[in-house]
Amino acid sequence: MSDELIERFYAAFNRRDGEAMAACYAPNAMFVDPAFGRLDAEQTKAMWQMLTSQADDLTVELLEHQSDGTTGSARWIARYTFTRTGRPVVNDVRSTFKFDDDGLIVEQNDKFGFYRWARQALGRKGTWLGWTPQLQLRVLREARSRLARFMHERDGGTVPAAPQNADE
Repeated sequence: MSDELIERFYAAFNRRDGEAMAACYAPNAMFVDPAFGRLDAEQTKAMWQMLTSQADDLTVELLEHQSDGTTGSARWIARYTFTRTGRPVVNDVRSTFKFDDDGLIVEQNDKFGFYRWARQALGRKGTWLGWTPQLQLRVLREARSRLARFMHERDGGTVPAAPQNADE
């Protein structure tokens, strides 16, 4: 069942269907990645809705995945234009999952090379500063701010606090 959920999740991502992606999460889910930090379930669902609704040229390819029913993993590649700079990005991501008793995602941890991403998305600035904690924190704060605005505009949802350090 979890293998099917992973396949359904990334198929929805490739279709840019944030609602279908959100339906894959348990009510108490949490998500972590280098760009957004730690998000609760509502923030996670809103993040996917925001990203898929704003991505004109996004394609997602699920390269490999596995699960044992309680945990799982996936490797996938996202290709898109970073809207802030107009630069093309190919992001190679590894995800780990934990599933609840109903087979929904309760934890997701996405990892990718932040420096590689920053070089592609931010160009010269990313090449010079992409390895620094300061740039990572700035990207994290900007991503969380965009998410807060999206949630507020979408439904008046609560605004997530900006993280104070890169570990949040």
